[in-house]
Amino acid sequence: MGAGRASIAGDLIDLPALFRCVDANIGMAFYGSKDVHPKNSAMARHVALFVYRGFALLDLSGPLEAFARAEEMAPGSYRLSVMSLDGGAVESSTGLKVMTQKAVADAIDTFIVVGDFGLPDRTVSQQMIDVVRAASAGARRTASVCMGAFLLAASGLLDGRRATTHWRFAPKLQAMHPGVRVDGDRIFLNEAGVWTSAGMTAGIDMVLALIEEDLGREISRAVARMLVVYYRRPGGQLQYSSLLDLDPGSDRIRNALSFAREHLSEPLQVERLAEAAHLSVRQFSRAFMTATGMTPARAIERLRAEAARPRVEDGRETLETIARAVGFADPERMRQSFVRIFGQSPQAMRRLARTNEAKG
Repeated sequence: MGAGRASIAGDLIDLPALFRCVDANIGMAFYGSKDVHPKNSAMARHVALFVYRGFALLDLSGPLEAFARAEEMAPGSYRLSVMSLDGGAVESSTGLKVMTQKAVADAIDTFIVVGDFGLPDRTVSQQMIDVVRAASAGARRTASVCMGAFLLAASGLLDGRRATTHWRFAPKLQAMHPGVRVDGDRIFLNEAGVWTSAGMTAGIDMVLALIEEDLGREISRAVARMLVVYYRRPGGQLQYSSLLDLDPGSDRIRNALSFAREHLSEPLQVERLAEAAHLSVRQFSRAFMTATGMTPARAIERLRAEAARPRVEDGRETLETIARAVGFADPERMRQSFVRIFGQSPQAMRRLARTNEAKG
């Protein structure tokens, strides 16, 4: 394949080649090394994304696109490659095949493991673990997108660290790897140079943070505008999940959640929930974390916020009435929970709902 040319033949695409096709009017070629930005290093940072059969295409293309746009704006900042165990064409979960190069551990600045929804149920080979460990050991920072956290965990890279993944699979990650401190709420986390992100598009949020760390806020903000995504959801903003519909595998935890849903307006201390589950407080807290990926107190907060949200958007009740009806001590407590969980206050959410209704 000629240098700098993208090749799409049938269901085969060479993504690194595609991203090298930068408009000549923007700047130098994608793999150039000229340092034109004050925060650039003398050499382009090598970002290697690791894939395997069945990987989620968006987990690869989203981060690649963000890094590529940053390279356009600050030429010489990044050099991208897509790697696999053996190199060659690797089929994604969509059936689309992506050309890769054989994984090497040398000269990698940022090593990113791409996710796959089938990864939790797959036996990870020792060869794959060895490659991930070697690449991570030589990299300045290591990251995973969505379910890629399962591969980092299997490789021992998340032991003793906080990590996140897709909210629906956070309990499974915790159960499979008890040495990892799983926080299933977060959009992304950075724990001592090991980054993990939540589901799918959260990988873009994480990469925007990486770009900001490398090139500054303005470049990262410009990339977000180019991709038409928010700049940028803070890592601390909670990812979406519907606890109201959560159906954990444990009957005892299911009973406790049902009890909580039916008594949201009342005080719901952990002792009361443990009693509903017929467990001691210690047993209940441990079992609840395993089943849901969060503490009972955090779950109750989310249940209340998710129950309040449609009433807030409806607009017919005062915020004080809603807060009291779902168990918040006062509207200020509800506001704090809304900002933490949904990223905006009840007042802002209500205004947005009214605006959308007027437009519709």
